Amino acid sequence: MGRAYQNRKESMAKTAAAKTKVYSKYGREIYMSAKSGGTDTDGNLSLRGLIERAKKDQVPSHVIEKAIEKARGGATEDYSPARYEGYGPGNCMVIVDCLTDNPNRTFGDVRLAFTKTKSKIGTPGTVAHMFDHSAIFVFKGEDEDAVLEALMEADVDVTDIENEDGQITVFTPNTEYAKARQALTDAFADIDFEVDEIQFLPKTTTPVEGDDIPMFEKFCDMLNELDDVQNIFHNAELPEQ
Repeated sequence: MGRAYQNRKESMAKTAAAKTKVYSKYGREIYMSAKSGGTDTDGNLSLRGLIERAKKDQVPSHVIEKAIEKARGGATEDYSPARYEGYGPGNCMVIVDCLTDNPNRTFGDVRLAFTKTKSKIGTPGTVAHMFDHSAIFVFKGEDEDAVLEALMEADVDVTDIENEDGQITVFTPNTEYAKARQALTDAFADIDFEVDEIQFLPKTTTPVEGDDIPMFEKFCDMLNELDDVQNIFHNAELPEQ
């Protein structure tokens, strides 16, 4: 795609509170994926990808197993996805993805993060059209032609492939995630995904400068502290440290 993208994978948590947030996030996602698509990772590729990402993010096996067992046991706990859009500090565009068991509470919490940082929450579709909703796979490799051929044979709609520094990056529409992942694992038996997820990629970026920088950091911190928030996507371009 000729552009850098933001790797959403969270780095290893430095505090107990941050670790708990990461564990809770993955536990909730794994539970919902297993509940909706089944606990068999051979048949539920979204679940398999989630588990692999969780392990790379240092999530303990017991947290993963507990979430799967809860889904297998028919737990009545239910979460629904909620997505909020708007403009953050410096007029950058923001998408906040949540999993919630109380949409009214979640909306109130997310709206507070916007209002406390002089930001503006919008209606659905406010900024989403300025992002590409893409599945992204990054793995070691050199032969992008072989990768493209494997995907084309599996009838995968490929948006772009990049090959840089011994890494291949594949972009497909988010709806092609499962089919693309299956095609890659079938074609390359020892493939190890460094990135394997669905993201909102901004079509343009907005520079965030001056007093807007600490406000933007406060905005992200407030959102990240909310249990219901799973991912924050934005088009903010911050100065290099």
